[in-house]
Amino acid sequence: MKPNRVIVTLLVLALAATLLLPFTNLAENRLVSGTPYSFWTALTTGQLVGVLVLLACLIGMAVSWHARPVLNGNAALVCCLCLLLLVIYAAGDFARRSLEDAGPASRVSLSSAFWIQIFCLCLMMIDVLQRMTRSIFTQVFFALFAFAAVMLMFVSGALDQLSIMREYANRQEAFAGELVQHMMLVVSALGPALLIGVPLGVLALRRLRLRSGLFSTLNVFQTVPSIALFGLLVAPLSALGEAVPLFRDLGVRGIGATPAIIALVLYALLPIARNTYAGFAQVPAAAIEAAQGMGMTPRQILWRVEVPLALPVLLSGLRIVVVQSIGLAVVAALIGAGGLGTFVFNGLGQYAIDLVLLGAIPTIILAVLADCLLQLLVSLSRRKGVT
Repeated sequence: MKPNRVIVTLLVLALAATLLLPFTNLAENRLVSGTPYSFWTALTTGQLVGVLVLLACLIGMAVSWHARPVLNGNAALVCCLCLLLLVIYAAGDFARRSLEDAGPASRVSLSSAFWIQIFCLCLMMIDVLQRMTRSIFTQVFFALFAFAAVMLMFVSGALDQLSIMREYANRQEAFAGELVQHMMLVVSALGPALLIGVPLGVLALRRLRLRSGLFSTLNVFQTVPSIALFGLLVAPLSALGEAVPLFRDLGVRGIGATPAIIALVLYALLPIARNTYAGFAQVPAAAIEAAQGMGMTPRQILWRVEVPLALPVLLSGLRIVVVQSIGLAVVAALIGAGGLGTFVFNGLGQYAIDLVLLGAIPTIILAVLADCLLQLLVSLSRRKGVT
């Protein structure tokens, strides 16, 4: 009998965290350490029975995985999703029960065992989907279904007593504004990055002597740490805004969104230019010769032959850039650009971990959703038979 070693390893890791680390933490206010609670003491008897039953099923499927891989895979997905929802609900339920007789400033935070369990369960579902060679459509549908189920739990109010949800309730309007600002930074950087990066990739393809120097120059921006690059842009942009009133009126300043967008554009240039070069370079010469034989003009060959054949690689580069920009935009809060990073750095300054998570978790969700959407577009472009 050959087990699924990945699931077995993740189960061992999750069980070790469950046994050794705290699941939640009850504190009198956000500044004190509080009392840790293990997984076994935080859950009700009914919840524990549910977890143990699902866990036993998951262990059985992992051990006998290769006997019936399809059946075990489908059942494992259901078990992992049910466990995920049950663990999240149990944390919210513990917070509700614990705070019934507690003071108004008391808080229940999620501790390390909770996050390791969620992390392991997500990795198990990803491993199962990949082993079952499900199409990207199935994977995206399952991811959206799981996301919708978790969001339904948030909307229902089952998690309202958790500390992170209290932080959200206290900053609900600011959260919406910073979320929009975060997405605005990413979208504002994508346009200029595509307008500059795609022609640079085409230039590297047409002028081979420039290729090495061009990519080496763009690679320099990738090697500069994000905080250093944001800092380096502050002085020249501040001087430019002071020297040219028109630029100052347009919002060019040393701090704010302008240096953040410029830095994001610089970071995006290398992946876009490289993928543009790779996409057009892999177009078969026979396809171009056939188009020429049909009497197509160079413009028609570009838009009707080269661009469709290079599209999956171009979209793959765009996927890298979008996910990278969503993560880097967090650091932009250090120079006054706003975004979800504002909560992260405010939380670090106040030693409020839940405030840090209020900025970090939506950033991760945004990156995962963008990655799923763009992977779907890449798959669609391939299904049309353009590669």
